Amino acid sequence: MTWHSPKELALLTVQRRAMNDVFEVAFSRRVFPQGTEAALDALDEVERVESLLSVFRFESRIHYLNLVAHEGPVRLDKELFDLIALCVHLAEETGGAVDVTSGSLWKAWGFARRQGRIPSTDELDTAKEHTGYQFLELDESEQTIRFKKKGIELNFGCVGKGFALDIAAEKLREHGVSRFLFYGGLSSMLASGTDWRIGIAHPLRPDQRLRELTLNDIAVSTSGSQKQFFRHGGRRYSHLIDPRTGQPAEGVFTATVLAPTATLAELLSTAFFILGAEKTADFCSHRPEISAILTVSLKDLPDLQFGTLKRSEDIGMVEFNVKTESCA
Repeated sequence: MTWHSPKELALLTVQRRAMNDVFEVAFSRRVFPQGTEAALDALDEVERVESLLSVFRFESRIHYLNLVAHEGPVRLDKELFDLIALCVHLAEETGGAVDVTSGSLWKAWGFARRQGRIPSTDELDTAKEHTGYQFLELDESEQTIRFKKKGIELNFGCVGKGFALDIAAEKLREHGVSRFLFYGGLSSMLASGTDWRIGIAHPLRPDQRLRELTLNDIAVSTSGSQKQFFRHGGRRYSHLIDPRTGQPAEGVFTATVLAPTATLAELLSTAFFILGAEKTADFCSHRPEISAILTVSLKDLPDLQFGTLKRSEDIGMVEFNVKTESCA
């Protein structure tokens, strides 16, 4: 995704590297002179969330849970409990297409080390046996979590950036900064205020825009495999793995979701990439607050009863609940 600002605003941007990407806050220094301090506080929150969720940090809460939660209930603070509860709810709602217990699959395919590989049949079977949101036992009254099986591994790669944006954006608002664009890399954005213009890039030609949208108080996330994949035997393997089958997802180039929160947008962009256009259409037909744009090959364009189909040379673009001029 690319973006540009409302014409009347001269923007200042403050950025920091976190979660293996660059997080950046854009705002008007003229309108919000306190914005720099607010942005630095917000980026501190991004780092805090990374230290909470990262499976690569031995001191993180998630690393601890992966080690001991099979032994008995572990108490969580409300922030983390609510996040996991939302992830479980979305897993149920999407039929398991997005599942934060898929850490074992991610490792089996080599993506934990960014060295994609074909797992053996035994490796894959073992990873699949230790994947499934149904193995998480949440007690809302006690705010605890227990893994029903040893070997379950939580991984928040499908939601971490969006969650960090939502949490950090509250710091900006606490400082009185109400109009800003906050993004984590080029995959997740949170637009506060009106008339932020973004472009949806062509999945095969990133310098070409397929679609422009004006964002008003909404979050957007794109899932795709352009950067993380490997080839073997003439086949391309995506880092986005279907938790239901244990296999890398196929059939979609990119899935872009607009939603009320960045957390929800990122979870659903992963789910829709895996579900494909037809099942995404069914989901969106019951959720008018969710908008989605999927790009697929022309040969894979479905015959949908709901949504808008567009063709652009060698790819097709499928839109659901997307307003013509803006999204809010």
